[in-house]
Amino acid sequence: MTTSNSTKAKFDPNFTQHCIDIIGPKATPRTREVMSALFRHIHDFAREVELTVDEWMMGVEFLNETGHIHFQDPKRNEMHRLSDVIGLESLVDEIAHKHALETDEIPTSSSILGPFWSPNAPWRERGGSIIQDPHNGQVTLMHGRVVDIITKEGIPNAVVDIWQASSNGKYDFQDPEGQTDNNLRGKFRTDDKGYYHFYCLKPTSYSLPTDGTAGVLLKALDRHPMRPAHIHLMISADDYKPCTTQIFPKDDPWLETDTVMAVKDDLVVDFKPLEGDKEATLDLEYNILLAPKGNPSARL
Repeated sequence: MTTSNSTKAKFDPNFTQHCIDIIGPKATPRTREVMSALFRHIHDFAREVELTVDEWMMGVEFLNETGHIHFQDPKRNEMHRLSDVIGLESLVDEIAHKHALETDEIPTSSSILGPFWSPNAPWRERGGSIIQDPHNGQVTLMHGRVVDIITKEGIPNAVVDIWQASSNGKYDFQDPEGQTDNNLRGKFRTDDKGYYHFYCLKPTSYSLPTDGTAGVLLKALDRHPMRPAHIHLMISADDYKPCTTQIFPKDDPWLETDTVMAVKDDLVVDFKPLEGDKEATLDLEYNILLAPKGNPSARL
């Protein structure tokens, strides 16, 4: 006797395809592709774990609370933070920044943007400082060169946009009573040979806020909320693919277990003692490789 698929299956085998089939004809091809895959994976997940009604409702309430946090305080992007905690932003970043180049070298690795970038960072003079407020950190002379990965030549007029937390582990708009606007933020341009330099702080590790839904998830997963110390960078230049990244001191204890899984080997850097500079006690050299847009072989 032949048994039908509906008899063999524990759950309705046609349900997911039906949800996909009723997507309307005006949906774009990409919307249809993305949402069809989302339906399949979410439905397969629910069937695999046999999700209960109580667990489903717990998830709905969890996401509702995430939205409420943002509504109450628009400066807090709790959904972004949740995306970081489960590694989704790091994975999307990896997917988005794989470059197929006809060279054995690869550009400087990207890393996640995070929720603290600001489009309003001020332009500062090359060699200036992003430090505006009193602090307990170690002042660092950061310098290097932005280089074309194909020609190995410096890229003039490239933009190096930097932002970092203060020595108390907070960014300026997390700490309105302790920091002025745009403290530890700045945009610099490279010189005609691609060199840049400025003063910043050796970064400090800090905890993600744990008073929201991200903290609830971390506790449920028995994970710590710590981010290793890092400096954010966004590097761009005309005719080159931009790079958003983070760099991490090699002596930080949280590198292996970064709570948002953003550390990559080539982004771990060495802060060295600096002598003869009255402004700084540490030196950090960091060179940045950018990939040209379009067909890189045409530039050879």
